[in-house]
Amino acid sequence: MHATRKSVLTAAAFLAVATTGCEPGSGTAATHPRPAEPGCPAVLAKAKRAVAKAEDVDAPWKGPTTGPTARRGKSVVFIAQTLTNPGVAGVAQGVQESAKILGWKARTINGQGTPSGIRSAFKRALDLKPDGIVIGGFDPEIAANEAKAAKAAGIPLIGWHATDAPGPSEQPELFSNITSRVEDVAKISADWMIARSDGRAGVVLFTDATLPFAKRKSDLIKKELATCSDVKLLSYQNIPIPDANRRAIGAVRSLLSRFGDKWTYSAAINDLYFGHTAPALRAAGKDGAGAPSAIGAGDGDPSAFERINSKQYQAATVPEPLSEQGWQIVDEFNRAFADRPASGYVAPVHIATAANSGGALSWDSEGYRQAYRQIWGR
Repeated sequence: MHATRKSVLTAAAFLAVATTGCEPGSGTAATHPRPAEPGCPAVLAKAKRAVAKAEDVDAPWKGPTTGPTARRGKSVVFIAQTLTNPGVAGVAQGVQESAKILGWKARTINGQGTPSGIRSAFKRALDLKPDGIVIGGFDPEIAANEAKAAKAAGIPLIGWHATDAPGPSEQPELFSNITSRVEDVAKISADWMIARSDGRAGVVLFTDATLPFAKRKSDLIKKELATCSDVKLLSYQNIPIPDANRRAIGAVRSLLSRFGDKWTYSAAINDLYFGHTAPALRAAGKDGAGAPSAIGAGDGDPSAFERINSKQYQAATVPEPLSEQGWQIVDEFNRAFADRPASGYVAPVHIATAANSGGALSWDSEGYRQAYRQIWGR
């Protein structure tokens, strides 16, 4: 379990007294008023409680402890939306690791981040005639015909961030979709900005509106931020994940020009945006530990933890347990192959910061490997 350290914030109050330029000898003094209370005291108090709970979350295994023993001789293909997305890559690695333990064949095919690339990858996956296919981080509608072909061939599909809700899906048809609850991730990300700013954040939000899951997450962040009247959404930046490297630096320069010091917080539907925005902030002379303070509403990849732990242009992430979710995908396939229902497990929400990460580069529930191996008899 990662160690958690509680930080104590202290503040000093200053009273500035100035003599007015009135009649000589008048002695009249003016006191500068203290900043007004935030416009959402009830929301602020609730946000602070939620953030404290998420940062201090204990993470023993709360997932499945029973299920079918390992099926033999299976093969699965992980179709990645793009392997430049560290979240997708991390889950793919978890699938590879756990499949090896079961003696299964596992292959990853890169969709290159484009609809045509994803469809091509899906066709290649079908040609391999696997027992299962993973929809890794893209909308199945992009490859609707290929998904229908998989169904006709009796190949179960399991998604990772393929829809906006965890668990089985009828439309699109998925045995299960592995993800945290987007409502929980969005809310705690917004709550962190509300709580840390004492209800006075000026926020820039980065999203990828081409992905339904990501679009819904950013819309929910906007909705939660709007519950605090003194929190201002300065800009909503729609930058598709595959374009982030090319477009992020120009976007940051424009935002700094438009908003200057009013831009105090950033949120993004994926941590990778901050890897691309950091060079522009550094070039502008911004302190890596200062404003704008950034939180990633997923995925919690190692590079995000490195930025957070070194206090370099990212302060927090709401991490997905990427390796753990790769193992869960394999377990869900094992249930499908055994004609058993999906487990229904959803990982708990968590906030990782430099204060509670213990220097780690990932976050997963404790004991998941042992739990799955015990289920599988391996």
